[in-house]
Amino acid sequence: MFSKTRVTEPGPRTQPTPEPEPARSLDTSYDIPAAAPRARTTPSVLSSDLTVTGNIQTQGDIQIEGTVEGDIRAHQLVVGESATIRGEIVAEEVVVNGRVVGRVRGLKVRLTATARVEGDIIHKTIAIESGAHFEGSVQRQEDPLANGVTKKLAPPTAREADAAE
Repeated sequence: MFSKTRVTEPGPRTQPTPEPEPARSLDTSYDIPAAAPRARTTPSVLSSDLTVTGNIQTQGDIQIEGTVEGDIRAHQLVVGESATIRGEIVAEEVVVNGRVVGRVRGLKVRLTATARVEGDIIHKTIAIESGAHFEGSVQRQEDPLANGVTKKLAPPTAREADAAE
């Protein structure tokens, strides 16, 4: 049923000898492709007992659980349930679980059921879960991350104002 092999059999044991690695050049003048895929890294986390007064800017991902009084620019931003942000958010991907007072600009914006947003959202795609509280306007733009000023609607003409009365 079971077979038992003896580990202590007499005789020489031979282990394969590893082949030596080829010598590496110390030349670091090679080119790194400009469009190299971005490696996912662990997001920076601001804990719930932290309050930041000032702007935050990063090329990477960030998760905020505390309070930020200022603008945030990041690749991906997750606003935790205990977080409060007072300022503008600009990121490729924004997930709001907590409270934001200010404008949100992102390619992908998601408001979860625990989100509380007071401000305008400029997006390419948006998802708002049932239960999220949102007070402001929503505007779709092809490139919401552009630094230009958001287009405003033209004021009503005299004819439209007369027709409304």
